Amino acid sequence: MNWAKVFGFGLLAASLAVVGCDKKAEPSKASGDAKGNNKKDDESHTHGKGPHGGIVFDLGKHHGELTIDHGKKECVLYTLGSDEKTAAAVAAKDLVVNTKETKAKDGKTVAAMSIAMKAADEKDGKATKFVGTDPGLASIADHEGTVNGLIDGKPTKGEFKE
Repeated sequence: MNWAKVFGFGLLAASLAVVGCDKKAEPSKASGDAKGNNKKDDESHTHGKGPHGGIVFDLGKHHGELTIDHGKKECVLYTLGSDEKTAAAVAAKDLVVNTKETKAKDGKTVAAMSIAMKAADEKDGKATKFVGTDPGLASIADHEGTVNGLIDGKPTKGEFKE
């Protein structure tokens, strides 16, 4: 066994684990086991509610806030700066929100969606607001998934969970 390769891989894995935003996500509530020992649930990359009432999450070097209007069957993605409150214009025209299959509040299955998001407030090649629609957004459900696209010329991905 080549221990230098194993050690190098360990250093690489450790360094990749610390990449991301410098603001710590609020860990989810701990749950107890039968013996009363506390265990942490998986830590989320979401940061709570944003200035538009949506969920804030890491989106490359920025933050994103996703809101859903069930009546309009529309979702809006806002790009935010490091303070998670101030709009941050990014060079992007198209983004894609991909949601996982989930259950609606009424118990019906909501199929996975792939929603094309278009810049709604583009000025000088940059935008802070992206809008997309899908009939599946009419169902009230806790959505989770990813946002993907080219932001500031770099492939960017963010994960969200309501």
